[in-house]
Amino acid sequence: MTMTSTERTTPERTTIENVLRHVRTPDGTACVADLGRLDAFMVRDGVLHVAIATERSHAQRLQALLPELEQALAHAVPGSTGASVILTAHRATPAPAPAPAAPAPAGGGHRPLNLGGGAPKTATGPLPAGVGVVIAVASGKGGVGKSTTAVNLAVGLGLEGLKVGLMDADVHGPSLPRMMGMGDQPEVRDSRLIPPHKWGISAMSIGMLVDEGKAMIWRGPMVMGAINQLLGDVDWGALDVLVVDMPPGTGDAQLTLAQKTALAGAVIVSTPQDIALLDARRGIAMFEKMNVPVLGMVENMSYFCCPNCNHRTELFGHGGARAEAEKMGVPFLGEIPLLADIRASADAGAPIVIAAPDSAAGQAYRALAHTVAGALRRLLDKKSKTATEKR
Repeated sequence: MTMTSTERTTPERTTIENVLRHVRTPDGTACVADLGRLDAFMVRDGVLHVAIATERSHAQRLQALLPELEQALAHAVPGSTGASVILTAHRATPAPAPAPAAPAPAGGGHRPLNLGGGAPKTATGPLPAGVGVVIAVASGKGGVGKSTTAVNLAVGLGLEGLKVGLMDADVHGPSLPRMMGMGDQPEVRDSRLIPPHKWGISAMSIGMLVDEGKAMIWRGPMVMGAINQLLGDVDWGALDVLVVDMPPGTGDAQLTLAQKTALAGAVIVSTPQDIALLDARRGIAMFEKMNVPVLGMVENMSYFCCPNCNHRTELFGHGGARAEAEKMGVPFLGEIPLLADIRASADAGAPIVIAAPDSAAGQAYRALAHTVAGALRRLLDKKSKTATEKR
């Protein structure tokens, strides 16, 4: 069998580990292997890609060694055109203690967000303290405008008179800081994050805690730990509703939120074409299996309006989400047009319900928020009556 160039240049693990032992800090007191461990490696298009797992306390020292390390790795693999090294964050295994000072946080011991001060004062429960209801904005696949919908829905709910929080649960692709125009890191007060307030709502994203260009290369337990911390270690205050921008798909994050949090409902975002609706159907089925009510479906990119002549063009078809909602017996919440202004407002950090409230998109998002606000008020009223009856 003829070997490809990629196969010929793939090194042995021991070769890479030897390089990690030879590249040392300027003072010579430690090598890369002392500060981290080889997590994974592969060769793609002639470039050696290496991931090194390290504790946060060692990350800064390792970062300074990356140029030298990449050069040494490239030389160690005959035929390679270069090397690229990334650092993956792993929490150090805590030393055994005779008696824990506080109960372990919900979701296990992974706490990748270093807030200082040890365990939070309040553990994550069915709902964050002071929050009335939690709803999820989800999609079966990426690229359908879910995050844009979540941001404009949350801000729109605030314009409807509700006290709103917005949590970005898309750990691997946090876009909320850019869309909301939030560039500063949140304040940490008594080991709890204080969510920034803008456009009438509170918002929190892991993107506020890391460099915008940094890749969050975390495995499932780290992702789950981060989501649990965003729920339990953030001082959300008194909210009527916490809107959670879910990552795309039907994986660990969705299951964790549905299991650990009393989700009051989910809004499913899809585009009109059949392939997107197939994935949206899976999302609806997942929430139904988790006994989470589906508040309804939104058809995003429903149609394109020419900004010059206002001619309407249905680029991806039209009406697919409405038909799917009727077929699955869930409410249809409305159509959002495909407009350049939506993209421009998101890039500028001003949701279009604020930047252009009278535009077709601004009015569509306000109509969506008005419909969802009605459903949320009914849920809040029901919750209040139940609490009164229990007294």
